Amino acid sequence: MRDLIDPALLPGLDLMPALDLNEAILPMLRDGMEQASVAMPEPIGTGVTTRDEQVTGPDGQAIPVRIYTPSGTGPMPAILQIHGGGYVMGSVNTGHGGMMTLAAATDAVILSVDYRLAPETRAPGSVEDCYAALLWLHDHAADLNVDPTRIAVAGQSAGGGLAAALTLMARDRGGPAIAHQILIYPMLDDRTCITRQPEHLGAFVWTPQANSFGWRCLLGQEPGGAQVPPYSVPARATDLSGLPPAFIAVGALDLFLAEDMDYARRLIEAKVPAELHVYPGAYHGFDVMPDAPVSGQMQRDMIAALRRALHGDQ
Repeated sequence: MRDLIDPALLPGLDLMPALDLNEAILPMLRDGMEQASVAMPEPIGTGVTTRDEQVTGPDGQAIPVRIYTPSGTGPMPAILQIHGGGYVMGSVNTGHGGMMTLAAATDAVILSVDYRLAPETRAPGSVEDCYAALLWLHDHAADLNVDPTRIAVAGQSAGGGLAAALTLMARDRGGPAIAHQILIYPMLDDRTCITRQPEHLGAFVWTPQANSFGWRCLLGQEPGGAQVPPYSVPARATDLSGLPPAFIAVGALDLFLAEDMDYARRLIEAKVPAELHVYPGAYHGFDVMPDAPVSGQMQRDMIAALRRALHGDQ
């Protein structure tokens, strides 16, 4: 099935081999992901400065966050960034260099959240951490040189699922207004674990086995059951009305293809402006190869959506 992959993305499979995920190897995988993230060089010449802070979570715990501030005058828009990692891996170091590039390209302050991971923290703990970070970002807007009326949320994979859940939580709680949601190959629906998929979807990187493991760790139960914790599975929300406009991007070989397409359809039916991009020959996490033309196209599409939402660019 490798012949289905965009040739420019083939080397990425060596960087992200499909693994049989389990709790025994999870600490090793976390350490490896963290070491690889820290070893990545920062981009040169972005003009973006970074600093680390701590936000107080719903249970009084400290939630580390990283703030990326581009050069320029303000107040600037802001992006609440939520990293990926299947709900079980990752940190603010995940995609650190990419956040510097994104802050410069969008002229926006980025607040990246180091939410608590599963299985140590079950749902809805991780999205509650993200909501605490959203409140902190809104309340400290003046100190951060941020315009509180122009805050977007963004996430990749599990982070995209948390970003979608966060918009639901903010809507229902009457929280800070969110101007836009950027969902990059988001992990939205535990029922994919019990739904038969074509063999080529999820054959690479994030497989059905990995997906079941991630959801089981987050939910504390087998995925696909009748009941799930609140705000844990965005695709199970029955009412998507009143949510912020959405940009959804997914590869045509991604296990999440069907659930992401369906979420976009339901947003549109709920009168939420949404754009959906499906990239041919792309597997989950394909932008690990940033120089591949398809990865560059997704990056340009995402930046354009953010600039339209936050700056009114045409």
